[in-house]
Amino acid sequence: MQRRTVCSIALVSFAAGAIITARLAHLNQVRAEGNRVFELRLYHAVPGKMPALESRFRDTTSKLLAKHNLNVVGYWVSDGAAPWDNTFIWVVAHASREEAKKNWDALRADPGFQEMLKSEQTDKTVEKLDTTYMHPADFSPLQ
Repeated sequence: MQRRTVCSIALVSFAAGAIITARLAHLNQVRAEGNRVFELRLYHAVPGKMPALESRFRDTTSKLLAKHNLNVVGYWVSDGAAPWDNTFIWVVAHASREEAKKNWDALRADPGFQEMLKSEQTDKTVEKLDTTYMHPADFSPLQ
């Protein structure tokens, strides 16, 4: 029960952070009509591997995501508050669930992504991945 509460608080906090970030940055492309969905991804890093995980996203992953129309709203890291101190959080905006599937499939087929996966298997940075798709509530400022 405590874990569910912590996850719920984190989800609400990060969703609020995404809204604030989008408004501050004037990210009009995040506003959408129709079937727009957002994907919340939580990467639980191997202890001591957060710097390597952040580096991988900064130097490689973010470029591959953009290449395959996986539109990242933002990346977040914890301020060191347990149990989130080894968690890398990011949100992706998709035109629809169908577009999400198409774009993720294209990414997985990319040779650069395959190379990155091999590297991850050799030098594991992620212990566990949690992901969920979300749609904005009808009263959400971020559509």
